[in-house]
Amino acid sequence: MGNKHLTSTSSSNTLRIDDHNNNKMSQTSIETVVCVKQVKQDQAPEEWDESMPLPGDIIEGFSEIENVEDEMFLAIKAKSELSSQLGKIISQHGHDVVWIKVRRGQDILKLQTRVVQDKGSILQRKFTIKAHMDDRHVVVLGDLTLEQCAELQEMSRSVVISKCREFNKRGVKYDWKVKVDKHLPYQRCTVISSILFMPFHEEETSNIHSTTIARSMAWFTAALSSGVPLVFVNIQTEQIILNLEKEKEKEKEKCNWSRQQNQNTSFRVLQGVRLWFLPGVSEVSIELIPKLGEERFGMDIKRTEEGFIWVFSITKDLAADRAGLRNLYDEAYTSGHILVLSRLEKKTLIPSHVCAEGLINCCDHNEIRATLVSAIEQMEKIQLHVMAWPNQARPTTRAFSAAATLRPPIDDVASA
Repeated sequence: MGNKHLTSTSSSNTLRIDDHNNNKMSQTSIETVVCVKQVKQDQAPEEWDESMPLPGDIIEGFSEIENVEDEMFLAIKAKSELSSQLGKIISQHGHDVVWIKVRRGQDILKLQTRVVQDKGSILQRKFTIKAHMDDRHVVVLGDLTLEQCAELQEMSRSVVISKCREFNKRGVKYDWKVKVDKHLPYQRCTVISSILFMPFHEEETSNIHSTTIARSMAWFTAALSSGVPLVFVNIQTEQIILNLEKEKEKEKEKCNWSRQQNQNTSFRVLQGVRLWFLPGVSEVSIELIPKLGEERFGMDIKRTEEGFIWVFSITKDLAADRAGLRNLYDEAYTSGHILVLSRLEKKTLIPSHVCAEGLINCCDHNEIRATLVSAIEQMEKIQLHVMAWPNQARPTTRAFSAAATLRPPIDDVASA
């Protein structure tokens, strides 16, 4: 009985040994190759190029000599072997340049690299390679399967291809001061304009966005229809926070706006709409220079229903006529536009806000007139800008003999 027990135990041990050997053989049967596992993140992938070792490259061998035949490259089978050989190159030969033969897809490439110590290794000195012309491009080696290498190569290929679609870019100097002085109406002028539309008190919260946007586009379209040469740029919603306590001091009306409250502060959150546009395709600068004895600049201005200031009449032989406004007026009328002022003495004349009551906040007509009157009384020149339209000619000093054609009146009229 004892012998049978020993035999059974011996047979069981034999089975365990065979199973262990089979598992070991199945593990070693998976073929791995030395591969560029990754590149340390000191460099953005957008800076990679095909002359560098890239993730997925299968390293088949290396050589210390340039331009040698494939068979002269020393073959390697594991990353530990390559690391050891790289260490010998540094210690025995005193140089760090090494050529590696890599398989990338169907191509065999010979890349010039440099040997560098692997800083990720703490217990013992290990070596890796980096790009010859970029110290940031340090390779992390790995023993990977062919499938893993193929996945990495596909990733590297997509990065390099996307880069190849563009030309290389570099920084160039630019004389910002000269360009600002030359191409803007004046320094710190943003050129682009905008107007903010507030939701009306009586509007339902659920429709507040669509109705406010519709109202802003109605204003813009009406301005174009009246002949104002605006250029659409963008439209966006804009969050505005109003303090309820301050609003109660101004008015006690109830609104259907969305509300948020806490124990300390009460406020309303409004969703306004901001419409961005250009005041014409450009702004033409004109100087009105009065002559001794003249009592007017010689132009009459009005305000459109949308809040823009425009010139509706030019008096012959006065400053406005001499500056070329008559020519611009006639050209604007012929092309279906009106002659709109965008700035006076560098101050904008463009409406900028529509309040919740529906009022368009625009420049005070009387203040504009007072500015013109003050300048003429002191015999000072005055600068204004007009909105240009497509294919508009620049003003000349030649005066037309015919009187300017008057346009239909639109409320507020001022003469200067």
